[in-house]
Amino acid sequence: MQSYFRGRFGGGAKGLIGVIFGCGLISGCTGPALTDYAGQQPVLEPRTFFQGELTARGIVKDFSGEVIRTFDADITASWNAQGVGTLDEEFRFDDGEVQTRIWKLEPVETGYRATAGDVVEPGLMQWRGNALHMNYVLEVPYGDGTLDVRMDDWMYAVTPDTVVNETEMSKWGVTVGEIVLVIQRQTPDEQ
Repeated sequence: MQSYFRGRFGGGAKGLIGVIFGCGLISGCTGPALTDYAGQQPVLEPRTFFQGELTARGIVKDFSGEVIRTFDADITASWNAQGVGTLDEEFRFDDGEVQTRIWKLEPVETGYRATAGDVVEPGLMQWRGNALHMNYVLEVPYGDGTLDVRMDDWMYAVTPDTVVNETEMSKWGVTVGEIVLVIQRQTPDEQ
């Protein structure tokens, strides 16, 4: 798997560090809270939406907001008798790169504990109304090594079968990129 940041930060990891400190954009503002969406429709419940075959299309932006990559993806979602979910994802980028990730969603008291092979700090998936939030740390290859990047993931149901997903990527509290995608649940006649 290649990095989301491939080729965008000259000088390898040192270049990325320079960009982060050079920006000086550490923000003290807080974002939305799940409770802000509690009454919104349609309801986004992971076990209902993430079921069967789904497709996604999206973009990756760098720290300046420039679109640096596009992609499409196939997701196969299932749940076992114990309520554990599996999301098997395959992303195909416009430059030919293919990335795969298999999420395991284990029920906990406040939502789902979300893990995957390249997730170094598991996420807690929670939802209210039409919104879902998950914050986790992803290990991404970069140059000859890897970077741990915090992913702040928000999903919003716009129809029962369509979700808009926005993910802010940050390092040391500074935004280094963003992923925006639309996830579409496939109806049986589309599969």
